[in-house]
Amino acid sequence: MFKNLRMSFFCCTFALRKGKITNYKLSITNTIMLFESQIHDLKMWLPWLRIRREQAALRAIVEQQRRMMTPEQVAEQSALIIAQLEQMSVFREARTVLLYYPIHNEVDLRPLLTKYAGEKTFLLPVTHRRSMEVRPYDGEDMMRKGRLGVPEPQTETYKGPIDLIVVPGVVFDYHRHRIGRGGGYYDKFLSKQLSAKKIGVCYSFQLKKHDIPHMFREPKMDRIITPQQSIG
Repeated sequence: MFKNLRMSFFCCTFALRKGKITNYKLSITNTIMLFESQIHDLKMWLPWLRIRREQAALRAIVEQQRRMMTPEQVAEQSALIIAQLEQMSVFREARTVLLYYPIHNEVDLRPLLTKYAGEKTFLLPVTHRRSMEVRPYDGEDMMRKGRLGVPEPQTETYKGPIDLIVVPGVVFDYHRHRIGRGGGYYDKFLSKQLSAKKIGVCYSFQLKKHDIPHMFREPKMDRIITPQQSIG
């Protein structure tokens, strides 16, 4: 942020020494104006940096808890979440559903991929450097690890409407805010999916009663499901 400021001071000093600047006051005035601009930018960035640091700290704590779960706990609690999701009309009526491939003990919704294979079109995310697209799931034989090490479908990009998006997350709160894995892929993607219903899924310890750090532009969930309850 201060590179331009340092460069300006350097150029000004160098030019003065070489006798290339005759209006000393004007040069100093321009440098001060640049300095004030940089201070303004810093003030704009400070709240964003504070929130990001708070999110990262909370993410690290909760991720550590999740990684300590046993495979049996993951399977049992995931089944409870799936049972709730199956009872919801928004899932029963959805024709196209975006799920995700679980990593690091995330809620495992993969049983839905086979159970409803003939009834619904399931999509999975594919990440690029700064964006995310979705592709239809067409069996495990068509899955390959992507750039983040997460299995991704090797099918054609899907650009049609999506009825329901089931969203992974590291932390949620009772106001339906979400902290994700940290890449920002879902935030960008969800902000463009205005008509799709968005349901976050997590374990009980991932759902906080207090407000979690969040940016006002980060999309909220329509509903959050844990093994014991549904919020929204």
